[in-house]
Amino acid sequence: MSNPIKAVVLGATGYVGGELLRLLYQHPQFEVTAAVSASRKGETIAATFPNLAAAYGEQCFKCYEDWIDNIDAGGQLALFSAAPHGASAALVATSLNKAAQKNLEVHVVDSSADFRFANQSEYEAIYGGNHGAPELLSQFHSGVPEHIDSSDLPHVGHPGCFATAVLLAAVPLIRSGLTESELFVTGTTGSTGSGRKPQPGTHHPERHSNLYAYKPLAHRHAPEMAGLTEAASGRKTRVHFVPHSGPFARGIYATVQARTTTDISDKQLLMLFEKAYADAPFVEIVTGTPRLTNVVASNHCQIGVAAGEGSVVIMSTIDNLVKGAAGGAVQWMNRLWGLPETSGLTAAAPGWT
Repeated sequence: MSNPIKAVVLGATGYVGGELLRLLYQHPQFEVTAAVSASRKGETIAATFPNLAAAYGEQCFKCYEDWIDNIDAGGQLALFSAAPHGASAALVATSLNKAAQKNLEVHVVDSSADFRFANQSEYEAIYGGNHGAPELLSQFHSGVPEHIDSSDLPHVGHPGCFATAVLLAAVPLIRSGLTESELFVTGTTGSTGSGRKPQPGTHHPERHSNLYAYKPLAHRHAPEMAGLTEAASGRKTRVHFVPHSGPFARGIYATVQARTTTDISDKQLLMLFEKAYADAPFVEIVTGTPRLTNVVASNHCQIGVAAGEGSVVIMSTIDNLVKGAAGGAVQWMNRLWGLPETSGLTAAAPGWT
């Protein structure tokens, strides 16, 4: 590797942090300098993620106070935050201040919700707390890479996993004007979507052989979906969202329905999406219906479509931890540094997970 870019992961002990460490280890240009944790500083990465033992050996988690000490002044830094909503913004702000003192060139990709809304009051109304760094909001843009060609802003707030699956299905549809801009969305997610800390809803006996809706029409990701769809399509959008908990660990299967404004066939709808994602290396438009196991543990998305009787349905499948979080973050960071968008992300899905 020539002139590697130093990579740091904040909040590195959660599921998204672990996936970031896995993906970054095989990246041709990013080199993990620090996996940062407040709760497990000094412990080996392998103790938390045994699957990464061969990759990281005896490398330990670093603390927030001194992770930057091993980074030379005047260099380049890819800063990933996998810290929780409500905590990430302040950690990012402190890290950017430290980086400025060392004259580092920095790009940030934050996987929390803290930089998905450009408006401070909107974020605080949805998440019920003060924003940790409102002065940084103007430096972040949000959306999936497939919908934003370029931006002058240096940092990204990566959309959530549900939002990523829905945006990939919704934006070409709303842009086309072939449907009304009111969307009816259902999405089923694996238990890893609720994070590493055990909860009744993610406890295996509660999820195994079970399927249930939660927070129907009241989930906080619905405003995110609507706002980002509107930003990418130029049309004001309403989203009615019903999430479901599925009996599997990882993956999201989303269906997006809308009423048509004109007659449209399956073939026309398929061609619309094939054209929209012709240059998108991680989006595959399939004939028929997509399958979750075809994308789990990869950065790929499969989309299927159907039309009939005045309505359409778009089906979108992704891995919530990869395309919906860590992989999407690496994809964005590649873009921010002018690297090939697929760098470090080309491994095929394993299947039969």
